[in-house]
Amino acid sequence: MAVPRNRTSNARKNSRRSHHAKVAKNATACSNCKKMRLSHKVCPHCGYYAGRLLVDATA
Repeated sequence: MAVPRNRTSNARKNSRRSHHAKVAKNATACSNCKKMRLSHKVCPHCGYYAGRLLVDATA
């Protein structure tokens, strides 16, 4: 089992973790109702995706 010879400094540890920050998901405007929705997902407001009605959102 590998055992570190020396303690990892805070600067080196934090530099390694600099890419672990959370990023907000991208939202785009729906082509039908113009409300914001997640990319590549059916619009939760109107039920349209790619110009077609896939889910009845009124129910």
